[in-house]
Amino acid sequence: MAKNHKTVLIVEDSPAQAIALRQLLEQEKLQVLWAPDGRTGLTMAQQHQPDVIVLDVEMPEMDGFETCRCLKQDTQTADIPIVILTVHNGTTAAMKGIDLGAIDFIPKGAFSAAVLLETFRQLGILDGTEATEDVYAKD
Repeated sequence: MAKNHKTVLIVEDSPAQAIALRQLLEQEKLQVLWAPDGRTGLTMAQQHQPDVIVLDVEMPEMDGFETCRCLKQDTQTADIPIVILTVHNGTTAAMKGIDLGAIDFIPKGAFSAAVLLETFRQLGILDGTEATEDVYAKD
């Protein structure tokens, strides 16, 4: 299946946070899929083969760390970059995420959207510098 746009899978149990993230990413012309929990995220990653996965840590049943571990152990999803976007901001949590195979660990906060978009630029998911300028133009 040919893709016209890059696809992002958001694995986030908070609908409000998922909607806000979806709006941000769709403004950047990205196709966005949403999974409300880790198990659904695993299935959707296998089915849709997104270009990148944005993963929360705090989720019921299967947390983001376990989801990351499962994604990286599955040959179908092992090469998909994972960005952990979470309220956790400690060094221990960040190192755990990176050790499990995430390529970036971004604490949720005032600058997390700009950092996420820059990470996407570095991955080649986004082109140019327009997105950062748009983020700051809203201030």
